[in-house]
Amino acid sequence: MKPIDMAKEGAEVSEETEHMIEKNGGKEPESVMPGGDAKEMRAVVLTGFGGLNKLRVTKKAMPEPQEGEVKIRVKACGLNFLDLMVRQGNIDNPPKTPLIPGFECSGIVEAMGGNTKGFEIGDRVMAFVNYNAWAEVVCTPLEFVYKIPDEMTFPEAAAFPMNFVAAYMMLFEVANLHEGMSVLVHSAGGGVGQAVAQLCSTIPNVTVFGTASPFKHEAIKDSVTHLFDRNADYVQEVKKISPDGVDIVLDCLCGENTGKGLGLLKPLGTYILYGSSNMVTGETKSFFSFAKSWWQVEKVNPIKLYEENKVIAGFSLLNLLFKQGRSGLVKTVVQKLFSLYEQKKVKPVVDSLWAVEEEELRQGVICRRGTNLSLPLGERSYAENP
Repeated sequence: MKPIDMAKEGAEVSEETEHMIEKNGGKEPESVMPGGDAKEMRAVVLTGFGGLNKLRVTKKAMPEPQEGEVKIRVKACGLNFLDLMVRQGNIDNPPKTPLIPGFECSGIVEAMGGNTKGFEIGDRVMAFVNYNAWAEVVCTPLEFVYKIPDEMTFPEAAAFPMNFVAAYMMLFEVANLHEGMSVLVHSAGGGVGQAVAQLCSTIPNVTVFGTASPFKHEAIKDSVTHLFDRNADYVQEVKKISPDGVDIVLDCLCGENTGKGLGLLKPLGTYILYGSSNMVTGETKSFFSFAKSWWQVEKVNPIKLYEENKVIAGFSLLNLLFKQGRSGLVKTVVQKLFSLYEQKKVKPVVDSLWAVEEEELRQGVICRRGTNLSLPLGERSYAENP
C-alpha cells in the first residue's frame, strides 16, 4: 500500500471516486497492509493556528495501543465545523500546535492493547478520537469504538458519529422530542442540521423550520418543512406559520440569534446552544468577530425563564465523552442510531470524494459545503466533501 502520486493521478482519482459512489456506495476496496517503514504513518498536521497554509501532510511516528486501547487503520476521517474552529484557534483552551486534527474516523481494527474484549482484528469500526483522527492510524480507548453495520460504508461511518449522535442527544435526551412538536434548526444544510431533519422525520407530525444560506436550499428543501434564508427575518416568517413559536430551538450560531431563539420558544420549550459559528469568519481567526458575537448575546434573566416556563441548555458532545465520562450513554445512543440506519430511516449524506494529499486536501476544505469532509487514508486516499 503506497501513497498515490496525485500529480499524475488527479483526474483518474476523480473519475474513480465518482464511480465508487455511484456503483459501490463509496465502499472501500479490499487492500493489503501498507509497505515501507512500519514505524511511520502519514498524517495531516496543523502547524499553527490560522489559514489553510497551516495544514501539512507529513510522516509521523506510528502509535501503538496502550492498555484499554484499540489501534485502527483509518479508512476515512470526518471534518466538521468544530475542526475549522480548531484550525483557527477559536476554541476554549486550544491545544498547542503542531497537532493532528480530527475527532471521528472509521476503519479496520489492526491491533489491541490489554483489556479490550469485544473486538477482533479485522473488525470494521468507527470511533471518536480526542484529536489525531486525520492520520493513517489512530489509537483510542475501547469505550469510544463501535462496530459499524455491514451495509455502512467507511465514508458514511466517518460522517456519522459527531453529527448524528449530537443531533439525537439534543432532540431526544435534552429536549424530549415527541409527536406533534416543532423544531427550529439553524444551519439546516450542515451536518448536524441534516441529521436533525432526518431524525425528526422518524417521529410523526414534527414540523421542522430551518435556516440556511440560499445556495443550499435546493439540496435540502425536501428534508425541511419550512426553509428560510439565514439572513432574512426568520423570526417573523416562523411566527406567520406558527404564531405561538416553536418547541425546540437548536442554535449553532450564537450572537444575536440567542435572543431571537429564546423569544421564539413556546412555554415549556427548550433552547439548546451547541456551537458559535458566528465567531468564525474568513480563513483566519478574528478576535473582533469573536467579541462581536458575544456582545450580541442578550443577558439571560433567570426570573424571566421562570415566568415564561422556558428552558435554556448547552450541549457539547466532546466534553460529554472526554471530560464528563458519559461514554456509556453515548454508546446506547449509537446503537439506537445504527438501528435507524439499518431500517433505512437515517443515512449520512455523501456528496463527493477528495484526495488527502496537501493540495487536494486544501481544495476539499475550501469547497466544503456544510455537511462533512471525510478524509479517507490508506492505499487509495480519498476525502468526502459535502
